[in-house]
Amino acid sequence: MAPVIGIALFDGAEELDWAGPWEVLSNWATTWPGDGVSVFTLAQKDAPVTCAKGLRVLPDHTWESSPRMDVLVYPGGQGTRAQIHDGVVGDWVRNLALGGVLMTSVCTGSLVYAGAGLLANRPATTHWASLDLLASIDPSIEVVRTARFVDDDDIVTAAGVSAGIDMALHLVARLGSAERARDVRRDIQYDPEPPV
Repeated sequence: MAPVIGIALFDGAEELDWAGPWEVLSNWATTWPGDGVSVFTLAQKDAPVTCAKGLRVLPDHTWESSPRMDVLVYPGGQGTRAQIHDGVVGDWVRNLALGGVLMTSVCTGSLVYAGAGLLANRPATTHWASLDLLASIDPSIEVVRTARFVDDDDIVTAAGVSAGIDMALHLVARLGSAERARDVRRDIQYDPEPPV
């Protein structure tokens, strides 16, 4: 069955944390419509979201109006700090996980999952500057300090910002095929060669 993918938005979300996976996953959905993939954004409320660097975005759905999801991509950014111990957010992500949604995160999105208890006794990663914070939220987490992303079956966590693109390509390979992931990578011309 073709996956339905939701990408969470909230005030203070790091732009590339969600826009990178959005580019990868929506490219898959729109360039190969025969694969049946759908991608949308969602937020707690029906209102514009102001991201970490000031970009304002209008989500497609609220938590309430959202279609059933197979996958959630949860970005990071400074906005996650207030969510670590937010009971409403914690309940929402826990309920999605209990409902069989593949829970994925980018950067400090994993801190929210940790605060909700989803990463207990599991391997996970986050932005390099927040690895110790991840460990402090739940000491049972096996913090993976060197991986771009960690796939632990029903939870996939990615390191900081641009690592979300790698994770999203991994999702295309996992949910579709390695060939399709290569197609998407070529189409978006993702060939990192940093000049510095």
